[in-house]
Amino acid sequence: MKMRLLISSVILLALSACATATQMDDPNKQARLAKIHYQLGVDALGKQGMLPKAFQELIRSNEILPDQPLVLDALAYAWLLRGDMKKSEAFYLRAIGHGAGAATYNNYANLLNRLKRFTAAEKMARKALDDPSYPHQDLAFINLGDALLGQNRFDQAIHAYQQAQVFNPGSDLVNFKLANAYARFGKLREARALYEVLVRQHPDSRSAVEGLVAVLEQQHDRSTARKVLTRFREHASAALDQAWVQNQLDRFDQKKFTNP
Repeated sequence: MKMRLLISSVILLALSACATATQMDDPNKQARLAKIHYQLGVDALGKQGMLPKAFQELIRSNEILPDQPLVLDALAYAWLLRGDMKKSEAFYLRAIGHGAGAATYNNYANLLNRLKRFTAAEKMARKALDDPSYPHQDLAFINLGDALLGQNRFDQAIHAYQQAQVFNPGSDLVNFKLANAYARFGKLREARALYEVLVRQHPDSRSAVEGLVAVLEQQHDRSTARKVLTRFREHASAALDQAWVQNQLDRFDQKKFTNP
């Protein structure tokens, strides 16, 4: 990967150094140069601390060849990582306006779910699913499920998550979504069963432990909840996780929880 990035950087420098007015007027060379900047930007998006570099490359790509849907989509995601939801949405809408496909509809649905605009998120997720060749059908069904859950359409949300399982069997993310949905609508047995599987598979997952403990407390099974927390303390390595689990155990002790 480092070698590939180095080679790409060398190519980029060579092209930049040799670019003349005649070359920049050549659509094919413009497209190739724009693609190099785009790829460098996407690579930077996936690396910690490289967000400024990602912006630099993606903006340059868009300057060379404006309004490429893939570049606009990547810029939308970059703004999402930056925490500017307005600019992120603006770039998703621009990408869609310039012919972006299912991936952008799905990414936009994810943003709309974050913004709690669930009706609009449902519409975008369904647009993504209108394309049966879209390779990430599971993620589109997850976004659809989140949008439906946000509208309290429990049965339809569960069905959407189950459809996601069809495309990605055994997905931890889908199981988390299902467990959360069951817990939210009072299906505690189903939620507990899923959370127990997740905790067994990922004993160091704070999210799984939090979900299971919350369900166990609703079931008034506090002794089991305490055992789950104690086991998690043995597996947790992060200082924040250790602090969290100790606070939970202290809370149990202070309230002197006992099984009814």
